[in-house]
Amino acid sequence: MRDCIVLSLSTVPYTTAWLWQKMLLDWKRQDRSRPDILMLLEHLPVYTLGQGADPRHVLFAPGEAELHRIERGGEVTYHAPGQLVGYPILDLTRHGKDLHHYLRQLEEVQIRVLAHLGLPGERIAGLTGVWCEGRKVCALGIKVSRWISMHGFALNVCLDLKGFERIVPCGITGRPVGSLQQWFPDMTVEQIQPVVAQNFAHVFNIKLRDALPSDHIPLLPKT
Repeated sequence: MRDCIVLSLSTVPYTTAWLWQKMLLDWKRQDRSRPDILMLLEHLPVYTLGQGADPRHVLFAPGEAELHRIERGGEVTYHAPGQLVGYPILDLTRHGKDLHHYLRQLEEVQIRVLAHLGLPGERIAGLTGVWCEGRKVCALGIKVSRWISMHGFALNVCLDLKGFERIVPCGITGRPVGSLQQWFPDMTVEQIQPVVAQNFAHVFNIKLRDALPSDHIPLLPKT
């Protein structure tokens, strides 16, 4: 069982977290014996487009909201406080060199989280993500470089879903976006974060721990 450093943060601007992911990816690539990393955080309101995303799925005019085209797969999505975002920096040579399997593992984490809450987590054939009673509660989008991953998952916990009305979420029409707060009105990110971390550890068979000075991981860039 390999170590995985958990970096539990609060609300981080998207560009700051994006840069830190790249720094951590390089840190891991320089020495693959270093621990894996799981970043858990929230973002200020922002929209992101995957590298091949269709810009027609953005329904607002340029400049009306923060928008970034990034290197992950997938279509447009929305991040905001109240959504738990996870960025695993994993060496997939040790977790199975199979991108489809990796995506299914990320989905399995969220399905187990929902099961912990007594909710039925579901996959939909041909689509990526996790649904609950017909609502998409978790979106996925990854990038893998030399079999080291970045980007990851976004679990809607208690965010304002109105932000999704300005896009075609993940390029999917006719399937609403949901949030755990619709089933548990008092649910918070702080409550669900340890449940996500524990199930991530179980699915990927890793041991979670805090960062140590001896790890020499890059510091969070200043905003």
